[in-house]
Amino acid sequence: MPAVELSAYLTIGILSGLLAGLFGVGGGVVIVPALILIFTRMDIGGDWIPHLAVGTSLATIIGTGAASTRAHHRRGGVRWDLVARLAPGILLGTWAGAGLVAIIPEWWLKRLFAGFLVVVSLRMLIRSAPQRSAPLPGTGRLWAVGGGIGMLSALVGIGGGTMTVPFLNRHGLEMRQAVGTSAAVGLPIAIAGAIGLILAGWGRGGLPAFSTGFVYWPAVGVMLLASMPAAPLGARLAHALPVDLLKRLFGLLLLAVALRLAFSD
Repeated sequence: MPAVELSAYLTIGILSGLLAGLFGVGGGVVIVPALILIFTRMDIGGDWIPHLAVGTSLATIIGTGAASTRAHHRRGGVRWDLVARLAPGILLGTWAGAGLVAIIPEWWLKRLFAGFLVVVSLRMLIRSAPQRSAPLPGTGRLWAVGGGIGMLSALVGIGGGTMTVPFLNRHGLEMRQAVGTSAAVGLPIAIAGAIGLILAGWGRGGLPAFSTGFVYWPAVGVMLLASMPAAPLGARLAHALPVDLLKRLFGLLLLAVALRLAFSD
């Protein structure tokens, strides 16, 4: 692996870990646009660059999600009963999203992710008013919610935390349990999504060596090595830095990245 490519994956891993610890933002929000840029510059993936970025991101989230889930479980922060109720819809939605990735052209997949980044950045930039807590819906609606979260997560290569945490918090879970339960929900999203993207990309022409379908394993390995120790450091920095200000600056950065993706060829 060229030194430039290796250093790029290390940097992405460190940044995604730090930002996840600082803001609770899933690594995919950072990993996918960064990989699109690097794969384009290094000419990796041909016509499948966004697809390869999404699949590689999901495979990376398996490792970081497992570590995060374990840490939250040790502190009693995971509502496993809710994970079990959301899981069927999550799995079905994730598989459906992975299937859609296979048929969405490169141009549209990039714009879809750009639109998602705009939504995430605006939520960081605009302080929303507190909402009244509502009771958790029944099993049928939880399946539907899980399906929606899983489908969008597979389409944009994330673990679903940007959607799962607000949903759980709005329905009565205090923030610590919402984040911990979201981390546990993100693990089946990442596993099912990565498997789905592997199958969706199986046998496609133009994919790089050492990839399986739409998952590029050299990037996965290096980013995992860098991101897993960086996340605890980000969590510690969250107690020492002006997180609200940093969150708004990061929101502006995400908005700039979204515009770059939206208007690039």
